Amino acid sequence: MSKIIASAAIRGAKTIYKEAEDSLNKAVKEKGEGCEVKFPETAFYFPMAYALLGEEVKVLSDARRVLQFSKTLLHDEPSQKIWLPYLGDTLDSGISALLCEEIIMALRYLYNEEPQKDCNGFFSDTILRTLGIQLVDGRMPGFAAILGAAQDNKTAVYIVRELQKRSIMTFVGSNVNGRSIIDQLLEEKVEMGWDTYIVPYGRDTISGIYPLNWAIRGALTFGGHKKGEARECLMYCKNRVFAFGMVLGELDDIKYATGAGAINMGFPIIADTDIPEIRPTGICTYEHVIKEYDHKKIVPKAIELRGIKLKITEIPIPVAYSPAFEGERVRREQMFAQFGGKYSDAFEYVKMVDAEKIEDGKIEVVGPEIDDIKEGGAVPLGIVVEVAGRKMQKDFEPILERQIHSFLNEAMGIFHMGQRDMCWVRISKDAKNKGLKLKHFGVILHARFHDVFSAITDKVQVTIYTKQEDVEKSVKEAISSYDERDERVAGMTDESVDLFWTCTLCQSFAPNHVCVIKPERIGLCGAYNWLDAKASNELNPAGPNQPIKKGQCLDTAKGEWTGVNEAINQKSNRTLERFCGYSIMDAPETSCGCFECIIAILPEANGFMVVNREYTGSTPAGMGFSTLAGTIGGGQQTPGFMGIGRLYITSKKFISAEGGLKRIVWMTKEIKEALADKLKEISKELGDPDLINKIADETVATTTEELLPYLEKVGHPALTMEAVL
Repeated sequence: MSKIIASAAIRGAKTIYKEAEDSLNKAVKEKGEGCEVKFPETAFYFPMAYALLGEEVKVLSDARRVLQFSKTLLHDEPSQKIWLPYLGDTLDSGISALLCEEIIMALRYLYNEEPQKDCNGFFSDTILRTLGIQLVDGRMPGFAAILGAAQDNKTAVYIVRELQKRSIMTFVGSNVNGRSIIDQLLEEKVEMGWDTYIVPYGRDTISGIYPLNWAIRGALTFGGHKKGEARECLMYCKNRVFAFGMVLGELDDIKYATGAGAINMGFPIIADTDIPEIRPTGICTYEHVIKEYDHKKIVPKAIELRGIKLKITEIPIPVAYSPAFEGERVRREQMFAQFGGKYSDAFEYVKMVDAEKIEDGKIEVVGPEIDDIKEGGAVPLGIVVEVAGRKMQKDFEPILERQIHSFLNEAMGIFHMGQRDMCWVRISKDAKNKGLKLKHFGVILHARFHDVFSAITDKVQVTIYTKQEDVEKSVKEAISSYDERDERVAGMTDESVDLFWTCTLCQSFAPNHVCVIKPERIGLCGAYNWLDAKASNELNPAGPNQPIKKGQCLDTAKGEWTGVNEAINQKSNRTLERFCGYSIMDAPETSCGCFECIIAILPEANGFMVVNREYTGSTPAGMGFSTLAGTIGGGQQTPGFMGIGRLYITSKKFISAEGGLKRIVWMTKEIKEALADKLKEISKELGDPDLINKIADETVATTTEELLPYLEKVGHPALTMEAVL
């Protein structure tokens, strides 16, 4: 290893330590050692200190312990006469730098100096879990943290677009001589945010701790590792969090120190300047530090360096195509034309047909093309996709149809929202100017249906209608099919099928977690139901969704079967012995980290509460979502606590062993409103039409002291039910 890098990293770590020490002393003097200090919306306190040291930093005096430990990791610079190719002192300095950077950034929050202008700041637990499913299903294969600024704006845009095209989440920040890549992207009007996979964290290198905090929480959230399990957390990052650092422009001591910290986590560094390289492997999977001057090659080289595996589908359309564009918005001032929403009639429909009735790859636009539409206009739209295949089934139609949303959204310049006859589409001026046409909708759908659903699709034909009379005529068949599908799915029960399905998709992050997907219980991520799992198995027989023969029923009320127990024992790496599908108190199903909601016991109220991951407020359990989530993720089986998909709340099997919906004494207002119609129906079926109003939300109570009187007042049934404990 180069003595230059070692010296710079050690100097940088000492500089960062001094800033942390001065900032902490100042805060203690002004606010006292008992002053609370924290990052927003996290259950992991100072995540790096929590993971590596087991420290729960709550007040300033706690931060002093972390600072004192970080000082023990600082070393003298390498001798001019004696030099050994040893990484230890430099890596120690890197860890010291990360722990001190965490202190500095938390103190900035204490003084309301974060987040910086146009920057995200600290990344919350909520967003980590929200994006969890994209991490585990491969849509987001890796992460890049860019520090500095490119040689010019054009190069900055080129690099982030190349990362976007590969669906790599890119964190941008730091600066070179006061100029940040964030400003370069803003000047070029590049849309940034979680939805576009370009997230600005801060304009100085110290704020580079945010992406690294994000990474270490992956080990805690999805890996199930505990606080203080330093080696396990670092190895998890190396083996499962595919991140790398990219330094654009001149490096300084602070960047070297921060980079040394990243290397501890298995994250290599690539730079576009003439820096010393560290090519021997050891801590990182491959080389630790390399350089690449050619900006046309730097992204592929970085991906190779980190060992990221990409699946790129080349589609012959005139705009970039990647899942990174799925969250892109096309605002009115950017819009060339729109379809559906409240502006015109629009629908999309996938139907199974006989193979001889369609021609694979045939794409037809019936009516005006994009060039025939007036700028700013609203035009009717009908998208009909006809699919034929030997293994295609009627039940797969809605599964394929739901993918139209993602498939079209992944094209840069197309905005899509909704489904069925409630969809809304916009095309940007920029996309139109690049040559995008409506026929390219068909090109995208033809390519993607064959790519993703190759096991069941032999032929795909797409017809696009843009005349009002054609849309009105075609939508009648679609609506009739929508209604039939709803009746078919609604009629399915756990008793009506012989098979359940495992889902081990999240095991790439939570190795011992298993979902058991049943007709009456959706996957905890909310993305996969029984039919989806069935289709997934048809598409990939060796994939994450495997059939479970139910076997002998051991307990009807709790939902326990011999076949399920055998399957989860095998699929959980022999860490679990039994699952009760309808109980939260006896051998409940496990959670990974992607769950939409958490159910948690409230013993004082003899019931349970439900909180969704978007909710950031207080709950009667005395813990917010993030804190609760930190206790049940990673494939743990925790009686009284469980992660679920929100639609499970409307199932007749919803914790039925404990009394079902009647046991819910509190849930967030957002969930109540989103599921209001279905919850009202269930309340009527249970013989208590007013039950939904008896369930408290945050407008009524956020503590048990507030909750209990309310439950007494409204006569909530949980108060008179059998004791839950």
